[in-house]
Amino acid sequence: MSTRRIEISIARQTLRLLDGDRLVREYSVSTGKAGPGEKMDSGCTPRGRHVIAEKIGEGAVPGTVFVGRRPTGEIWSPELRRQHPGRDWILTRILWLSGTEPGFNQGGDVDTRGRYIYIHGAPEDVAMGVPGSAGCIRMRNADVIDLFDRVDAGTEVVIFE
Repeated sequence: MSTRRIEISIARQTLRLLDGDRLVREYSVSTGKAGPGEKMDSGCTPRGRHVIAEKIGEGAVPGTVFVGRRPTGEIWSPELRRQHPGRDWILTRILWLSGTEPGFNQGGDVDTRGRYIYIHGAPEDVAMGVPGSAGCIRMRNADVIDLFDRVDAGTEVVIFE
């Protein structure tokens, strides 16, 4: 059984991959611009204990655009952004999170999985280290590929302030 787990600090805007007590990697991320919170449609990043429910996008080219967790056939570019100015860009890989704390981040209007909260890649010009997402945890494409290849479905993810 893997002892790997992910810890995400909303305050520090970092994601740490740990193996037991050993730090494997630390990445800069961008969490919800509305801050921490669990409510549906809040734009907030949910706190607490989660697991990776699904890994999506294995082998996809960096910059692959996903809509509804499916590749669109597009590769992100500044021109594509100009064509779709309002799109929430989900790129490269998706780690779909599921809350494990009933009533806090699981079930009802606080269900992390039902809110479609992911760890995912973002356009290269999106700032990391500052909140800016619609609730998900955004990463650089190279970083999300690296993380994706190091974790399995079922890996614990703890998100805290």
